[in-house]
Amino acid sequence: MNQKTVTLIEKIAAKGSIFLFFVMAFEVMIMISPFAFFFYSVFNPILHWLDAHWATRWLTAFFLPHMILPPTSFLRAVRILGSLLFLAGSLGFFVCAGQVYLGKILKRGIAHRGLYGRIRHPQYLFLGIWGIGMAILWPRFIVLASLSLMFVLYRFLARDEEQRMLARFGDGYRQYMERTGMFLPRSLEDRLAAAIPLPESGLARHAAAMLLIPVLVIGAGFLLREITLGSLPYATYTNVTLVPILPEDEKLSRAALAVFREGTDSRAGIAFLKPDKDYLGYVMPVDYVMQGMLADTGDTFHLHKQQHTFALITDWVLHPFEHLRRSPSAVMAEMNGVDPDMARMHHCPLGIQEQGLTCDACPYRRIVFIEVDHDGKDRLSRETLFDFDARRTPAGFVDIDIATGRIIGGKAVGKATAWRDVPTPAL
Repeated sequence: MNQKTVTLIEKIAAKGSIFLFFVMAFEVMIMISPFAFFFYSVFNPILHWLDAHWATRWLTAFFLPHMILPPTSFLRAVRILGSLLFLAGSLGFFVCAGQVYLGKILKRGIAHRGLYGRIRHPQYLFLGIWGIGMAILWPRFIVLASLSLMFVLYRFLARDEEQRMLARFGDGYRQYMERTGMFLPRSLEDRLAAAIPLPESGLARHAAAMLLIPVLVIGAGFLLREITLGSLPYATYTNVTLVPILPEDEKLSRAALAVFREGTDSRAGIAFLKPDKDYLGYVMPVDYVMQGMLADTGDTFHLHKQQHTFALITDWVLHPFEHLRRSPSAVMAEMNGVDPDMARMHHCPLGIQEQGLTCDACPYRRIVFIEVDHDGKDRLSRETLFDFDARRTPAGFVDIDIATGRIIGGKAVGKATAWRDVPTPAL
């Protein structure tokens, strides 16, 4: 196989890796669009195949909170960092791409101005920053795995490009390489090289670097998942563990648990809860916008049917927490210029008509229950409910007046979510 063929294969593999990464990472944007099920007709079988094997099941799981608001300052900072990296990476990538292609049009030779004066491959750097941001915004492990593959292949491609530039421009490009870094400024790369003990041999050093990339990227995901699971505020009684979607609802979560612990006259509403099964319950505002990812609680929460894809994506990137806290009725009132009280009464899933009641002070909460099963005989609770081998199936939901402890109503649901059998976030 000649060098040109090897180079062509490397280019195809590198371009294919970025396409694969962005298909997986932009899943979140596609799944809230009207084209969701066209996309999942191809992608969902892959997710199911991965989910069916113990060695690959972890790839479909999430490593950061996506549906639950981050409960700690550290996790909130990580989420904000995701939006910043996404925006900075995309902007930097297009600016550098414009500089390269403008240089080609004007026949200026090697790009060596701006960031290219300090870094030889700033386009790849910003592509990586963009990718890290996307992996935080849609934190499936499969996104991390494809991101690490993209990093490895683009390092190969960068090395190949440099060999071709050396062959074409000779000493001029060699001098340029000596004063610039590959992906970071030379001084920073030198410090990192000194801090990371890699083999001295060129081939062994290159192989070690290739192995280190997925270890660090995917390892960071497992670490963040452990931090996330250890940070969630759990409330547990016998076979029920409750987790609040909003961190400020932790007290309400415990109050809701008391309803099941102390008994109530409205037990018919939770008849779907079986004493020999384990349940994970998510405590949320009754109109929480993303509850359809947990269970099919009604057409209102089928986001792919709401025709607000661009607004949802913009909110997801620019308002990482507000878009989950904000009441859909408040959004509807703002969009249509109507009275917020009228919008609340029109949109409220419970049909509450109390004058003066605002969504911010609403005492009603919905608990969506997920039945969790596994192969062992031990009871599951707290972090173990999120284990990779645990099978989570929607069971039903109840609506509770936290102030009085009264169950207003409840309903069993089917085994599918609003996205049918697509593996959706549990965090």
